Amino acid sequence: MLTHQEERQLGGVIQHCYEVADLFHSGQITLAEKEKAEEEAHRARDHMILSNLRLVVNIAKNYLNRGMSLADLIEEGNIGLLRGVEGYDPQRDTRFSTYASWWIKQAIKRALINTVQPVHIPAYMVAMIGEWKKAAHELEATLNRQPTLAEMAEHMKLSERKVRIIRRAVKAFSAPTQSGGADGSFGLSELLADDRTPPPEDAVFSNADAEVIQKLLDRIDEREATILRLRYGLDNREPMTLKEIGYKIGLTRERVRQLERGAVKKLKEVLEEH
Repeated sequence: MLTHQEERQLGGVIQHCYEVADLFHSGQITLAEKEKAEEEAHRARDHMILSNLRLVVNIAKNYLNRGMSLADLIEEGNIGLLRGVEGYDPQRDTRFSTYASWWIKQAIKRALINTVQPVHIPAYMVAMIGEWKKAAHELEATLNRQPTLAEMAEHMKLSERKVRIIRRAVKAFSAPTQSGGADGSFGLSELLADDRTPPPEDAVFSNADAEVIQKLLDRIDEREATILRLRYGLDNREPMTLKEIGYKIGLTRERVRQLERGAVKKLKEVLEEH
């Protein structure tokens, strides 16, 4: 296992590699220096991955008997580990295992959802289902009856079309094929349970629901809003690393990081106003 200082050192080597291409094209470093930095980053990346394979195995064991073999769970967890290595920011005072665990669990959970469910429900929709149930419970307590589709849409601050889609997902989620069988096999409800981490709906809607987030994003620069949407998967997409975002919008990784931090700061200021 790596010490915190070793993690930060290796992480710094990897992050520096994302900048060498720009440095080379701008003439600040030579080709030999560029190739050296890339080779060092490759070794650092392998070192961090090999030093944390045991973490992947330990996490994967928690998801046994849910439709995938341990070997497959570990393979999916390794994909999450790689994303964790690529996105780890050594400047933050966070142990790599804490950061990487989230990516490993997300990779395994998505694989379980996409592989095991008889009726496919995207991972982001699971969070919306949680919001639907919460809204339905609140309205039933207030109205003393089941709410209409229009009432649900108004309460959730979503369009009726989107609420109708969520309602269909709720029905699929609650269907007999999605629940555990009499033979003790795991269904979707059991599949998503994880006592070690917050449920998906809590993770996605911990501060505000999707509608509020969209309104907040409208208050900041369009480029910054785009970066946040891509970084955190706010448009029902897979979250992207800083490197992937930079490649997509034509900026360096470091510039994307700066814009992300500025955007988060602005959102906090908007929230404090309310």
